[in-house]
Amino acid sequence: MADDETILALEHEMSVLIRRLRRRIAERARLVHPELAPVAYSMLMALHDGGAQRASALVELFAIDKGAVSRQVQTLLELGLIERTPDPDDRRAAILEITALGRERLEAVAAQRRLEVLEKLHDWSDADLRGFVAVMSRYNAALERG
Repeated sequence: MADDETILALEHEMSVLIRRLRRRIAERARLVHPELAPVAYSMLMALHDGGAQRASALVELFAIDKGAVSRQVQTLLELGLIERTPDPDDRRAAILEITALGRERLEAVAAQRRLEVLEKLHDWSDADLRGFVAVMSRYNAALERG
């Protein structure tokens, strides 16, 4: 078991990482569209990575209320980044799906993001990167378990 000093150092590094990630997400959101909020960018990423889904899935994924999701979805719809279609299993519900424009914008940002990562980690060995990915994956799995 880790000692208190190590846990405090971990918490500090995680706080720094979270602040930097929030800033990066805001920057990437603006690259997709100048008016796009960071949470809307994250929702667009979720639709890109996870495929078409109901707004209720976004509520659960982001742990925010329906109204907040609805506002972000409306922005994404107005910008043409997603589309809404009736759910074939429940005509009262709708399915949200990324559009070709949304996919194109995200892929352009992703290409830039990969270049930034390569630039920042250019002096890391492949073994270091694989080890970091393994540790992050293990940490995320621990968080998922609660």
